[in-house]
Amino acid sequence: MNHLLLLFSLFLAPAFADKESQKTNQNFSSNNASHKRLKRDWIWNQMHIKEEIDAPLPHHVGKITSSVRNNNAKYIIEGEYANTIFKVEETSGDVYAFERLDREKKAEYELTALIIDRRNNQSLEPPSKFIIKVYDINDNVPVFVQKVFNGSVPEMSPVGTSVTKVTAVDADDPTVTGHATVTYQVIKGDEYFTVDDSGVISTTRADLDRENQSKYEIIVKAKDAPGSSGDSSTATVIITLTDINDNFPVFKHPSFHFKVPENISVGGEVGRVKVEDVDEPQHRNTKYSFVRGDYRDTFEIVANPFTNEGIIRPKKPLDFEKVAEYRFDIEATDPTVDLRYFKSGGSRSISTVTIEVTDVDEPPVFTKLPYEFKVRENDPEIRTLGSVSAHDPDAAKRKIRFIRRRASPNGDYIRVSDTGFIQLPKPLDREFSSSYNITVAAQEILEDGRLSDRESHAQVRVIVTDENDNAPELVYPEEPRVCENAAPGKVIIRISATDKDEISPRGFFKYSLATEDSNFSLVENYDNTANITVKYGQFNRELAKIHYLPVIISDNGDPELSSTNTLVISVCKCNEKGNFTFCEERAKQVGVSIQALVAIFICIFTIIGFFAVIALLILLRKRHKKDLSGLGRNVAEIHEQLVTYDEEGGGEMDTTSYDVSVLNSVRKNGIKPEAVPSPYAQVQKPPRNITSGAGEMEMMIEVKKDEADNDRDLLPYDTLHIYGYEGAESIAESLSSLGSGSSDSDIDYDFLNDWGPRFKMLAELYGSEPNEDFVY
Repeated sequence: MNHLLLLFSLFLAPAFADKESQKTNQNFSSNNASHKRLKRDWIWNQMHIKEEIDAPLPHHVGKITSSVRNNNAKYIIEGEYANTIFKVEETSGDVYAFERLDREKKAEYELTALIIDRRNNQSLEPPSKFIIKVYDINDNVPVFVQKVFNGSVPEMSPVGTSVTKVTAVDADDPTVTGHATVTYQVIKGDEYFTVDDSGVISTTRADLDRENQSKYEIIVKAKDAPGSSGDSSTATVIITLTDINDNFPVFKHPSFHFKVPENISVGGEVGRVKVEDVDEPQHRNTKYSFVRGDYRDTFEIVANPFTNEGIIRPKKPLDFEKVAEYRFDIEATDPTVDLRYFKSGGSRSISTVTIEVTDVDEPPVFTKLPYEFKVRENDPEIRTLGSVSAHDPDAAKRKIRFIRRRASPNGDYIRVSDTGFIQLPKPLDREFSSSYNITVAAQEILEDGRLSDRESHAQVRVIVTDENDNAPELVYPEEPRVCENAAPGKVIIRISATDKDEISPRGFFKYSLATEDSNFSLVENYDNTANITVKYGQFNRELAKIHYLPVIISDNGDPELSSTNTLVISVCKCNEKGNFTFCEERAKQVGVSIQALVAIFICIFTIIGFFAVIALLILLRKRHKKDLSGLGRNVAEIHEQLVTYDEEGGGEMDTTSYDVSVLNSVRKNGIKPEAVPSPYAQVQKPPRNITSGAGEMEMMIEVKKDEADNDRDLLPYDTLHIYGYEGAESIAESLSSLGSGSSDSDIDYDFLNDWGPRFKMLAELYGSEPNEDFVY
């Protein structure tokens, strides 16, 4: 196929060539037909001019010429600098420069040449552009791009290490040989640095030490082509030597002395040793170590990364009584120093350190920390668990007193005696807390008996071991319910138990029913749980909607304890799928603990006792007032002794109730009571005839009665109980007003007003206000 294509091309090529030739001839003939004259071209020499020509202006640049032969032809130029810097002679076409040119400002100028007919200003030829090039004469000095250059190099660098590069620029034409070539030379500092033709500055010595001189200022000259003696320029180069770690630290002092109290904490600062390292901080890596001396394991020296100082710290507690002074030698080194540049003079710096320990009054020191004791719970025989001990570390060897500071749980469960004995005021209950923690403080007893204000503390822990003193209790996960048509073996609920006592890994609970006379059975699961199942099935909700099932749970402790817990099982209605459809709401049981009941009863008894005491005090006060009222009467009223009797006599049936000898004695002695104004109106009673056969007692009473009735100035004495009381067989009861003034009765005595004038006085007495004071 390729051969066929090649043959086809060979045959077609002449045909295409002949066709193109014909087309070209046609175009040529048409052009000849359209232009009647021959085409003319611009003719001029290559235009160049040197810069900065010393000859007088204007300077001839060149000549533009056209083949047009017309006496009226006129040459003109156009462009940015036409007719200003450059001008053309109209007839000859000579171009002149009317200013001295500077190639460094502008290297070439582009203008446009035109030839026109001066008569009508019509163009005789199309415009043509031409370029005037300015030749360079090497009239510029190399100039550095900046006046000051900066560079750096590590100290102690090998010879020839590059530092920095300087650059100078020559504005002359680089295409002209030697016009723009720049050479460099170090004219100041050439003993330390040199520069090559490309401007790279490098070292000439390997012993440049930053610690001796850190900066160098050199001067570099730039000039034209080699061998030229023309002008040149200079630049300053500042070279900084960077630091390397080439120096070891040196102690500022041959020895250091410190004083420190013996109670300084471990890790506290004893003092600081200072070294001098002439390297820069980033190259100061001082390491301190002990080289000689005892007790070097008591202290450590750590370098401060910021100040490079060595900080001395104790690693153990200091004791003035054991060691009062420490002395050892330390060394300062720097493992990161580059030994290639190490300077001679010794690599070791050693100093002596003396640490003087001062005595302080230290708090007591416990001999053992922490303390731990164990005790059985509820053991009444154990009262002392052990003791804590502490001693005075100082030479005074003072006695120690112990004080309890804090306790957890809070309360008076653990006590500490002054001598440090740990005591129990009462047995501990592990179920309340399995451990008790207290903080014991030890204080020194000073010579004057006071306690020192410095104290130390020890933690004491009392662990209570468990005794099996709590019976297991049933856990109620949910309210048990059973369908009334449940089949035998149906699991109602899975029960479990909990025990406040510790349960050993081998411990287990035993479950059983308190009675077998029920429609329930219990099945052990042997995993500390049991299932309550239906025994016979078919519950009757009409007989019992709630069943109370007592369950006995026993632990495996020593001694074994058990408790009886009651499961309240509701019998519910269910659908065919066994889902509960209706259950009675059980009344929520509100339980009250024994402790709460005891507290309630104590409150009740306290209230009852309080009111009983108040009632007793009121009764005693009344009796006391009554006794004072009886003792306050005078001799003239001795007949009122009858009032102080606690009974009113037996009436006609009683003839021996009173000792009437007093009345007789009053009558015989003729004592008459003092007259007292009476607030009551006298009631005149008709006189009665005294029977000659009346007894002495009857006569005396009648006389006394008449005296009382006729004396307006005296109050009516309560002697009416003698004759007015009809005795035990009288249905009128007593008419006496004894104690009426202090009676608390709520009886309304207004009915006495209806009994006639004989009871008017009683009505007035009993009808008065209860708080009214009567003066007898």
